Amino acid sequence: MLDFGFSEILLTSAIALVVLGPERLPKVARQVGTWVGRARVMARQLTEQLEREVNADELMKQRTKAAAPPTSPASTPAAADASAAATATANYPDPLPPTPMTPAPVPPVVRTPHPNSPEAMHAATRPTAESPPAMPLPPPGTPSSFDPPPAATSDKPSNE
Repeated sequence: MLDFGFSEILLTSAIALVVLGPERLPKVARQVGTWVGRARVMARQLTEQLEREVNADELMKQRTKAAAPPTSPASTPAAADASAAATATANYPDPLPPTPMTPAPVPPVVRTPHPNSPEAMHAATRPTAESPPAMPLPPPGTPSSFDPPPAATSDKPSNE
């Protein structure tokens, strides 16, 4: 149906590179590949569903043919055996009753930022209602734990 040769693919690629540029071409190619993959999956699902419908119709036709009463059921031994088996199995319930298919509950997705992301770093410094108030800064000129100790004075003369 569609026959693409190497030269057509090469020409299309060159035109796409010129029109889209090297930055956008990989993104567009990835998106087109995703679309083609989805289209293939949908086409395969459609054909499988049509085949199942056709097979189901054929089974229904066969069952209606088989369900038609025979002319003399007691005259054949196979029919007598089949009716005896049907009455014997009718006394016993199905060992596995059908269970309803309910989807499992999906837990909510909680998004936590990566510890090294800017969002997480800013969240750590951002004040919240639960965070304690910041400590006030000491007035200028008061010694803090980061100041070096005062120089020790000695009576000995230095060798300088």
